[in-house]
Amino acid sequence: MSSDVKITAAEVNKLRKHTGAGMMDCKKALKESGGDFEAAIEYLRKKGQKVAAKRADRDTNEGVVVARSAEGGSKGILVSITCETDFVAKNEGFVGFANEIANLALENMPADKDALLALSLDGMSVADRLVEQTGKIGEKIELSDYVVIAGDAIASYIHAGSKIGVLVSYNDGGGASPEQFFKGVAMHIAAMKPSIMSYKDFDPVFIEKETEAFKNQIIVENEERERLGKHLKNVPQFVSKFQLTDEVMTQVEADIKNQLKEEGKPEKIWDKIVPGKLERFVADNTLLDQEYCLLDQFYALDGNKTVAEAIKNFAEGAEILEFKRVAIGK
Repeated sequence: MSSDVKITAAEVNKLRKHTGAGMMDCKKALKESGGDFEAAIEYLRKKGQKVAAKRADRDTNEGVVVARSAEGGSKGILVSITCETDFVAKNEGFVGFANEIANLALENMPADKDALLALSLDGMSVADRLVEQTGKIGEKIELSDYVVIAGDAIASYIHAGSKIGVLVSYNDGGGASPEQFFKGVAMHIAAMKPSIMSYKDFDPVFIEKETEAFKNQIIVENEERERLGKHLKNVPQFVSKFQLTDEVMTQVEADIKNQLKEEGKPEKIWDKIVPGKLERFVADNTLLDQEYCLLDQFYALDGNKTVAEAIKNFAEGAEILEFKRVAIGK
């Protein structure tokens, strides 16, 4: 330790510019290192490691999500850098650091998070830079998520507050203004949180388990609604289109017609009534699809259509090829 060594303001400023550390931390690092610039950098790095170790068990539920797409829209990435407090998440230096990592990811397109952490950023690995930032800011800083997507065309959306980011790879099918339409789909994904593309992607075992869970949930909800004098919800027989086979739908249609007959409705008007009742049955018995499946959800920008129907109306050949959603604390 060389506390008597004279440290100039220029030396402190140089170290600040190089490391981004605070003025007093830089001054102390230079004093502790006897004015040796490289040793001062190492001192600050070790300080960051100590702070990181102390805060290793802290939760990082704040931060920013950054989206980047390559010129021409063939590739895109989402990066989320998280911290402990909203105060830090809104700090200009923190946001700038997150953008640096996102730019590095787009430039190199690493395959996964570990590969991104191993990339060099200003002569130091991203992993070490995160430790350095932890020491500098005094909060745990993490690369919490990183995803990459590829395709002929990509739409991106960052929700207000930069806590949610979405990428969508799509085929526009020749429709007009596809960037605007598919950005709307990305906004839907941000809000409605689908996790898979379609009910066809479900595991049958998962569907079987969730069927009973949904039934019980609505039965319990109906008990409360009955107590409050509210209209009761239909308890579903099924929860997914996966279960609505041709045999099931044929039986449902027959049951509807029998009901209309019992109600004394003239047979000549059944064709006007049956389609609407079938649609209602499907809506009531596909709750699992509506929660998890993008194409089967009702479109947030037009609640009268599913996302699949909205895409078909946009252009006959349009389709979503892949989507990614990254969120912080949600």
